[in-house]
Amino acid sequence: MSSNSNRTQYIAKGGLFTAVGVILVYISGIIPVNKTCLLAVASFIIPLSIITTNVRNTLAVYAATSLLSLLLCGIKMTVIAYILFFGLYGIVKFYIEKIQKIIVEIILKLAFLNICVVLLLLIYKLFFPGVFNFRFSMHWIILGLQIVFLLYDYLLTLIINFINRRLYRKNLY
Repeated sequence: MSSNSNRTQYIAKGGLFTAVGVILVYISGIIPVNKTCLLAVASFIIPLSIITTNVRNTLAVYAATSLLSLLLCGIKMTVIAYILFFGLYGIVKFYIEKIQKIIVEIILKLAFLNICVVLLLLIYKLFFPGVFNFRFSMHWIILGLQIVFLLYDYLLTLIINFINRRLYRKNLY
């Protein structure tokens, strides 16, 4: 296949991935429940883009999805969460898993999560004061978040493995 044909396919796939990502982020901002689930589904698009195109194209998909979501939805909690964590995590996961040392990978992934949580809390307090009134101790919330994140990462890994084995037979991750 020629280089121009590949480039054209990558652009077309990137446009589709961006459109689906923006739609999911938009819907997550307007429905009253399952906002995080929709953002998680939107985050699955990034690894799919890496598998079907390449990292460079995926960076463009992430940037376009983030920018269009911000322009269409405005500064909403779901858009900020996508930009800082859900959209970026697939790319970060791709590079972290190249290390191929499971303990180091888990530590780096949890460090990324905690950095994102701190940034999100600071941004939320700046733009949305009074949103967070927790009934539970912050320690329990952080512990629960770590466990949910590890489950999310495992689910994302299962989806990536399924796509690699069954659909594309590429092994990028």
